[in-house]
Amino acid sequence: MNKEIDINKIVSKLRSVLPASCGTISLHEPSFKGNEWKYIKECLDTGWVSSVGKYVDEFEYKLAEFTGVKRAVAVANGTAALHICLKLVGVRDNDEVLMPALTFVATANAVAYCNAVPHFVDSEERTLGIDPFKLKKYLAEISEIRAGACFNKKTGCRIKAVIPMHTFGHPVDLDPLIDVCSLYKLELIEDAAESLGSYYKERHTGNFGKLSALSFNGNKIITTGGGGAILTNDEELGKLAKHITTTAKLPHKWNFYHDMVGYNYRMPNINAALGCAQLEQLPFFIEKKRRVTENYKKVFSGIDGIQLFQEPKFARSNYWLNVLLLDEKNAPMRDALLEGTNNAGILARPAWVLMNQLPMFKDCPHMDLHISEKLEKRLINIPSSPELS
Repeated sequence: MNKEIDINKIVSKLRSVLPASCGTISLHEPSFKGNEWKYIKECLDTGWVSSVGKYVDEFEYKLAEFTGVKRAVAVANGTAALHICLKLVGVRDNDEVLMPALTFVATANAVAYCNAVPHFVDSEERTLGIDPFKLKKYLAEISEIRAGACFNKKTGCRIKAVIPMHTFGHPVDLDPLIDVCSLYKLELIEDAAESLGSYYKERHTGNFGKLSALSFNGNKIITTGGGGAILTNDEELGKLAKHITTTAKLPHKWNFYHDMVGYNYRMPNINAALGCAQLEQLPFFIEKKRRVTENYKKVFSGIDGIQLFQEPKFARSNYWLNVLLLDEKNAPMRDALLEGTNNAGILARPAWVLMNQLPMFKDCPHMDLHISEKLEKRLINIPSSPELS
């Protein structure tokens, strides 16, 4: 039987793990203890601060090397990365793109930028990401294959792609999802914004989709201030991604000739310099974040009415943000617990409002979302900065 949570006890348990010297404890703070100052100063000293400079190339090379992909393309932010991924797989006006309702708004916004339609699907508690088995059953009911493409029988629109999002750094169960994509002729784009340093069956996330997107916002496991990246194992797509994110300008000493519609999504050299310094420390950050999780495991084991979410058995997660899950009976106490933690200076937060509940996406198609709806009411993110170890 689920027991009612003791809010004061949970706040006390959190405080016991977190540094006593801290006042207010943020959800996730960047750590700058490497070569950040050195590399940024070089940009300032040489004047190479904008879209040209050695650090962009170096950052792309090191990012590809770390993740194991053939090509990485640095861009202005994670949303821009997703937008280009969708353009490159051929998403066009009125196409539908499958994605979790439980995601950050950028996933749906990127689809809207293509004049396409987000189509929301349910998640599973095992991963907090797309449930591939439920999705397969759903597509069997609402779709049909015509001329080698998947169409929604209810709307008449083509269903072109699926975007799994690795929620809080925890990999989606990708193998059965890949099978669904093969069966229903769907392109797979990974929203890996939160999962740099996470592995699915010993292979880094971002290697499974035709294209994938990363984010380096200030709250991510590494940061470039803003910033994002496109990952791919298709060399030609990688070259095209680089071309159209740099305004589709053909190389020339002086002439400005652009051969297609491009986007000014370039990552500045000064941001890439910060990224290079951060990437050097990434293994250390992951080690420290997993240590934070181990500390949370110890204090929350055996606590009634609440549990710490742990990585799926098939994955090794970066634990970007740690998650407390309330038992279903205690879901109505979520906001009271958030009030208690925030009043104590522990800046915990809930999950995102489900995408189909936002005004701009309320009329978009969606499947039964009862697991996502339950997760949204039960989920709380707690401080997860690497320095908390």
